[in-house]
Amino acid sequence: MKGIEIHHFDGIGYQKLFHFQSWRIAILNYIDELDPNNIHKFQAHTLTDESFVLLEGACTLFIYEDGRIVPIHLEPHKIYNIKKGVFHSHTLSKNCKLLIIEEENTSDDNSPSMDLTDAQKQQLIEYARMNHGL
Repeated sequence: MKGIEIHHFDGIGYQKLFHFQSWRIAILNYIDELDPNNIHKFQAHTLTDESFVLLEGACTLFIYEDGRIVPIHLEPHKIYNIKKGVFHSHTLSKNCKLLIIEEENTSDDNSPSMDLTDAQKQQLIEYARMNHGL
């Protein structure tokens, strides 16, 4: 069919599906590096906001704000927009499917990271367990 593209991804981790002009649309499915026990850093994007939409499963978004970690349990089909410069991470259930919308030029080069302390790592693990049994 002309005039329409259909995109789909059921693999592991992050997959860019397409981009238009300066925006990239991707799907993020469960990947071991986002298990709460494996998160050691938060990341911020210096040039752009980043938006998440939970399609299936469970996702807890973690924002670093005023020196503390704030957990946000994503609700399906709502848009969560993280402003540029905000340090964040997230955990996913094994059946999670997360839609990600971000600038095409978002990369490690313009996304600094912040190491978590052991106490922050433990706090993140506890929040994930409370929010969706991870």
